[in-house]
Amino acid sequence: MPDHLHILVAGDQWSDLKRFAQHFKQMSGYYHKKSTGEMLWQPSFWDHALRSEEALADVALYIWANPVRAGLAESWREHDLSGPRPLPDMT
Repeated sequence: MPDHLHILVAGDQWSDLKRFAQHFKQMSGYYHKKSTGEMLWQPSFWDHALRSEEALADVALYIWANPVRAGLAESWREHDLSGPRPLPDMT
C-alpha cells in the first residue's frame, strides 16, 4: 500500500507491542530518511489484538488482500509487497 502498512506479529504474555512498534518505526524510519531525506511514519499507530475466536489465516488474508481492495492488483499474489514470500500453496 502506498500510504500505510499492515503487519501481523505474534507474541506472548510478556510481549510489549508498544515497544515493538516504536523500535520498528525508529529503525525503518531512520534508514528511510537516511536514503530519501523524507519522514516515513506518523507519530502514532493503530493496533488490534486478535481474540481467540478470530482465525489467524483470515486476518492474514485480509491484510494481503489490501492492494486488491485498493485497486492496485487483481490478486494479492500479483502485488510484490503483499503476502508471504515465497508464496504458500493455499489451494
